[in-house]
Amino acid sequence: MSELQINTTQNVKIAFRASGAGERLLAFLIDMAIKIGYLMLMSYGFGAFDNMDQWSQIAINTVLSFPVMFYTLALESLFEGQTIGKRVLKIKVVKIDGYQASFADYVVRWFFRIVDVYIFGMGFFVMLFSKKTQRIGDMAAGTAVIGLKDRVNISHTILENLRDDYKPTYPNVIKLSDNDARIIKDTFGVARVAKDYQTLIKLRSKIVEVVGIKEVKQKTDMEFIDVILKDYNYYTQDM
Repeated sequence: MSELQINTTQNVKIAFRASGAGERLLAFLIDMAIKIGYLMLMSYGFGAFDNMDQWSQIAINTVLSFPVMFYTLALESLFEGQTIGKRVLKIKVVKIDGYQASFADYVVRWFFRIVDVYIFGMGFFVMLFSKKTQRIGDMAAGTAVIGLKDRVNISHTILENLRDDYKPTYPNVIKLSDNDARIIKDTFGVARVAKDYQTLIKLRSKIVEVVGIKEVKQKTDMEFIDVILKDYNYYTQDM
């Protein structure tokens, strides 16, 4: 199982589990089944057009096939990187640089399906040898597909276990947003496990700058960041 590290706009790294080729293939098959079901339904429902001339039938069939042609592009754009198949498998498309994928990115991925899907399923074989499980369309668009179905507990949220007698240290933490707190906690967790002290130093410096802390009262970066997260929960739990 490969890991994908994304550099966020806050200049910190967050680790995600890159979706495996098997997951992506299964999501593709689910989406394909939906498309085939739609086409079968249309063929039965519009049998009345069988007596029309050939050009009229071609025109009608072309119009009716639009939902199949643009299925992936439309759904990924509307549902932020997910089709129905991806939602069932709990995977989604993200940008490698940490930004939300744009419509242009989804267009590039959709266009390269011509190569990835319809030329001997080339994209599947490319994914098998890609460190980030990317198909050609992903490489062209600068995207990857990540897994979302890791088991969630309190350590995966911005919540912290606080003692009843907990006393906060930094009231200015209310300058942070929930998204800031989530990024801090995710980055802190990864860096602490990996003993990535350089990232911890950068994270501490960024927090001090954003929150406006004049004096750090903890001895280590780990203790300081841990207190910041607890203080944020203390001041925002009733908001």
